[in-house]
Amino acid sequence: MNTTFDYSRRFTKGSRLVKSLLDKLVAAIALLILSPVMLGVAIAIYIRMGSPILFAQPRPGKNGRIFIFYKFRTMTNQCDSHGNFLDDARRLTPLGQFLRQTSLDELPQLWNVVKGDMSFVGPRPLLVEYLWRYTPKQARRHEVKPGITGWAQINGRNAISWEEKFQLDVWYVDSWSLWLDLKILFLTLWKVLHKEGISQAGHATMEEFKG
Repeated sequence: MNTTFDYSRRFTKGSRLVKSLLDKLVAAIALLILSPVMLGVAIAIYIRMGSPILFAQPRPGKNGRIFIFYKFRTMTNQCDSHGNFLDDARRLTPLGQFLRQTSLDELPQLWNVVKGDMSFVGPRPLLVEYLWRYTPKQARRHEVKPGITGWAQINGRNAISWEEKFQLDVWYVDSWSLWLDLKILFLTLWKVLHKEGISQAGHATMEEFKG
């Protein structure tokens, strides 16, 4: 019988437990502190765009489990004569552009973190229909909880290609540590302050991933 104990595995398991507990604790505190800001954003959205104030959409989380993802709404519901939504660029409002540039639209995801659906750091949760378009390697991004920010976000965000983004996501899965998360959080603040990588060239956000 092999009695060798894998200390690195225990450390990783313990670190992930610490990450989960810290995520929920810090998110709960942040919700309390930032509640006046969130109320102000909600009022501004209601005045400029009406209801709903929140954008809620099913997204795949860890192991592909579906959860409801929240953001502040940044687009109108304008449709063409056939009832189809206009393109993102025409529906994105000046207020919505400001919310995206400052990342204030992401604040409702603190509730997703408190619920345990998301983490502060991890691959960004994408659309459910993308699940069947990933290669086996790309699908590894779902081995961890999705995050409000991530390694791909500080290395280009929406300005890089899908292939580059997924490579960065998988690198994060394989290289994860608490120290890496702290580095990503610090660099995210830097990126937000400098408004880098908000959109892909020629798109209001990012082109559709078609596999």
